[in-house]
Amino acid sequence: MPDIVDTAVAAGSFKTLVAAVKAADLVDTLKGAGPFTVFAPTDAAFAQFPAAVIQDLLKPENKGKLQGILTYHVVPGKVLAADVVKLKAAKSVQGQNLKIDTTDGVKVDDANVVKTDIQCSNGVIHVIDAVMLPK
Repeated sequence: MPDIVDTAVAAGSFKTLVAAVKAADLVDTLKGAGPFTVFAPTDAAFAQFPAAVIQDLLKPENKGKLQGILTYHVVPGKVLAADVVKLKAAKSVQGQNLKIDTTDGVKVDDANVVKTDIQCSNGVIHVIDAVMLPK
């Protein structure tokens, strides 16, 4: 079974996320033992931002900021959808809490979870429709 990075690459709908993970030097981390739960924004989610903002974040001088944004999408441990819906919040690797709302579907912060439980060798991916930004 492929790891989180290889799974995201193979899916084909996470090209911007994969580019960002590479630019932030987080590939080795997300290929590590984990387990990790990744709330993965699709390319369409990244497309909601102006292209100039994305290009700026991918520059080497913004690596720290990019790492903060990306690690905000990662929760330590393997948290499957059945467990996510029982939570009101989850602490991200970045350090801040992600708000979880199950009132109408499942929302993490302001992103809708659109696909769940994509199993990887070192964790699980849940697909979201927006890029979440730390407060």
